[in-house]
Amino acid sequence: MAASVEREQLIVAAQTGDASAIASLLQVCQADARRYAYRHCRASDIDDAVQESLMIIARKLGGLQAVVAFSSWLFTIIKRECQRLGRALLPYTSLDEITPEQQLAHKSDDSLRMDLVAALESLPAHYLEVVILRDFEELTIADIAARLAEPVSTVKSRLHRARVLVREYLLAYDSSCSQ
Repeated sequence: MAASVEREQLIVAAQTGDASAIASLLQVCQADARRYAYRHCRASDIDDAVQESLMIIARKLGGLQAVVAFSSWLFTIIKRECQRLGRALLPYTSLDEITPEQQLAHKSDDSLRMDLVAALESLPAHYLEVVILRDFEELTIADIAARLAEPVSTVKSRLHRARVLVREYLLAYDSSCSQ
């Protein structure tokens, strides 16, 4: 908890233009960026994707609206850079792509459960909380919003983003295992 508070304070300081805070923030998030790029990029593109992503973050950090959204923003930037670098190598897509459902259908139930647990564990705490309340405790969106004292739109957004991240994790993990 203390580490996340320190990171949030570092983000706020970096947003004000403090050069040392920006440098420290980029250093702190570099390991997370590399891990995420490892799952979404070809091995030869990881360094380029991380470097480009960190440069984008340094340039656009002042425009970040919510400090708690930093991790999701970081991962989105990295994923886009990985996709951009991948498109540069292969400017066309195959018409014979396997659908995500087909990709996961060959897994055993136990294997899929373990992968799902790992995917959920990879979520930031505010996303995980919403997923647990909605999908495991089966609360309504309104009930979750009331319990968390958050607007309904925030809860919907977090739930959607959490499900997207879990899906990306499962598909990225599956494709990295099959290569």
